[in-house]
Amino acid sequence: MKFHLLASAIVAIAGAVLRVDAGEWLWLLSAIAAVWVTELLNTGVERAVDLASPDDHELAKIAKDAAAGAVLVASLYAAAVGVIVLGPPLWRAFFGS
Repeated sequence: MKFHLLASAIVAIAGAVLRVDAGEWLWLLSAIAAVWVTELLNTGVERAVDLASPDDHELAKIAKDAAAGAVLVASLYAAAVGVIVLGPPLWRAFFGS
């Protein structure tokens, strides 16, 4: 979770420094929210599975893997949004027009 907090802060600072517009903020915030929501759900699923099935069980593994996969999908979405929204202004900032 600390990594997600740091990444969220970096994206927010980059958005502010690069002065992204309101529409771009909506995309950035949706990506941040998607990662946080899926991470929280993943944590909940993992804890509930651990409580219900303290021993190793194939279905418990599948549930945990599916929840972790949701976080991965949300993270890939967030990375794509970051590249699309922040990529061009970062490119201009570092390499000119």
